[in-house]
Amino acid sequence: MKNKIIYLSAALVFALFTSCKNEAKSELSADSGEAKEYKGKEIGSEFDAEIDKLVAQMTLEEKIGMLHGNSMFTSGGVKRLGIPELKMADGPLGVREEISRDNWAPAGLTNDFATYYPAGGGLAATWNAEMAYTFGNSLGQEMRARDKDMLLSPAINIVRTPLGGRTYEYMSEDPFLNKKIAVPLIVGLQDNDVMACVKHFAANNQETNRDFVDVQIDERTLREIYLPAFEASIKEAHAYSVMGAYNKFRGEYLCENDYMLNKILRDEWGFKGVVVSDWAAVHSTVKSLKSGLDIEMGTPKPFNEFFLADKLIAAAKSKEISEAELDIHVKRILRTLFQVKAMGGKERAKGSISTEAHYQDAYKIAAEAIVLLKNENNALPLKLDGVKSIAVIGNNATKKNALGGFGAGVKTKREVTPLEGLKNRLPSSIKINYAEGYLERYDEKNKGNLGNITSNGPVTIDQLDPAKLQEAIEAAKKSDVAIIFAGSNRDYETEASDRRNLKLPFGQEELIQKVLAVNPKTIVVFVAGAPFDIDAVSKKSSAVVWSWFNGSEGGNALADVILGKVNPSGKLPWTMPKTIMDSPAHATNSFPGGKTVNYAEGILVGYRWFDTKNIAPLFPFGFGLSYTTFAFDNAKTDKTSYAQNETITVSVDVKNTGKIDGKEVVQLYTSKSDSKITRAAQELKGFQKILVKSGSSNTVTIKVPVKELAYYDVATKKWTVEPGKYTLKLGNSSRDIKKEVVVTIK
Repeated sequence: MKNKIIYLSAALVFALFTSCKNEAKSELSADSGEAKEYKGKEIGSEFDAEIDKLVAQMTLEEKIGMLHGNSMFTSGGVKRLGIPELKMADGPLGVREEISRDNWAPAGLTNDFATYYPAGGGLAATWNAEMAYTFGNSLGQEMRARDKDMLLSPAINIVRTPLGGRTYEYMSEDPFLNKKIAVPLIVGLQDNDVMACVKHFAANNQETNRDFVDVQIDERTLREIYLPAFEASIKEAHAYSVMGAYNKFRGEYLCENDYMLNKILRDEWGFKGVVVSDWAAVHSTVKSLKSGLDIEMGTPKPFNEFFLADKLIAAAKSKEISEAELDIHVKRILRTLFQVKAMGGKERAKGSISTEAHYQDAYKIAAEAIVLLKNENNALPLKLDGVKSIAVIGNNATKKNALGGFGAGVKTKREVTPLEGLKNRLPSSIKINYAEGYLERYDEKNKGNLGNITSNGPVTIDQLDPAKLQEAIEAAKKSDVAIIFAGSNRDYETEASDRRNLKLPFGQEELIQKVLAVNPKTIVVFVAGAPFDIDAVSKKSSAVVWSWFNGSEGGNALADVILGKVNPSGKLPWTMPKTIMDSPAHATNSFPGGKTVNYAEGILVGYRWFDTKNIAPLFPFGFGLSYTTFAFDNAKTDKTSYAQNETITVSVDVKNTGKIDGKEVVQLYTSKSDSKITRAAQELKGFQKILVKSGSSNTVTIKVPVKELAYYDVATKKWTVEPGKYTLKLGNSSRDIKKEVVVTIK
């Protein structure tokens, strides 16, 4: 081996090293029963003297040139002083292709291919902080290979409605899960000398009317549900930038919202980085700057016509704003440029892109994201003895999702579809009978709504094509087993429009029922980013699998789960309701609102609503089956009572009682039945994913700082831990609690 390595390229050696390093790390965390803590590097002050010197030499026009876009994805630099442009890239799914400097047309380069990573919903479904670090670190290397300074990601808004156009990209309905995935992702990214731009700050939970809707949230709900992931991103991960959202909050646009950008973000949380606007989300000049915005980005009108361009020069000359105020914003930008070594002469991470190691990172995340929802009579993994033919049915078997929809996609050289994955993994002796089954079709009159902000979302044609249906039925009839790939895609679930309802589009439900009727040995695999009404389908199918917009290796990961090479360990990061009216925003008739939307459900978002109101979901938050079985035993805490400044250490033995090795996610929920305040029935406050070998037992340890039990007291404006008894519930979904321990908080 030694002799061979000499001939490998440096890039490949680096890729292999990174891959091995990541593998070693993730194995370590899966085996050890304790979670790793992730801490980011703070923005330092060591360059302040140098920054002051630079600012003193700048003209008014040069300063203002740094505060707005001077191309689609850069803000201005000052060449004569060696200050570079700040180079940004979209990237929830991987680094976006290069686009033209002054319009949205692709630049047409041949060197801007990138790895397509699983979407945020898939990453959250791993319930694995180590995978989040892998995601950030891998993506950070790709950003540097493309010479970028800032990734416009992660998007960590709460999934408030299953119909949200960006549910696939946002992580979860739970603030704790969101922060535990966001923090390591940001740390991994920024470890590569790249700024994370955490978005969309804040209360941006629908695409309908997103440009102007005025969101009303009571203070306790804001603090307990919508801000914790942002707060952890600033205080723990030390994110270097934040993106202001489009919408209004309590009457003020979020890019000129003094309460959110100055009082909370900077004064309370100590944020030292830059606030960037969402594209064309700025509505004023002096007010935006004074309220805490640093950089205005947008879609073309000429760049000098931006609010923070010529208008700002005029405002500064007429003394509406002082030059000292402008200096504050310029210095913030310079500080972040020094922090990521875009300035200052320190050696900066070089990065690598579209490497085999990065495709493997995408594979590992995808494999842990897939959720097994139903598995009657051990229909899965698929046993191939005696199987001569398999019908593969559905447009989603061949649909590619890296590009598509409105918003950021990835130009990639590799996107393995489910059909390709099965072809890669099945023995050549097995014949695959493929049939498209349903056509992805939109009502042309309404096709234009894709990408428009409508409360309706795209309008689909839901009649099946008779010839396609017949072909699917024939394929199923003549095959030993059928696998239907159904669900959604990134043209249907898209930024800038919410969905109309939970119905499966394109007539898929009818297709599935007709295939099941001719071949009961039918497995249904959903590829989607958000809940759908799959009640009838899941009742009739013996096996149901949920996958995501799952990256470059998504098809291989799916095939490995179906065939049993990978034991599924994904868990739902949101609640799958039986009907849309069971979901809190809809039950309270407070989505989508009109000019104003009032979050009437308050703190009861997602499973908090279902569990508190005793509404049975179709599949609960945190749910996911395995090909093996686990038993929880010997749950205990290190003490029985705790002071307010202490940490509760909870341990439980997890035994793999089945025949194969598998990973389980131990979830810890807390509840206080005799509380003086209104509370959810239970709240997630800890989780840990662990690999347990067949027949063995591992101890999982979860640490819960007592301060995590606090509620936000609006009267005192403080986080307050109510003394008394708390029940700690350990389970593997919000509806499957295995063990309980009671502790007292003094």
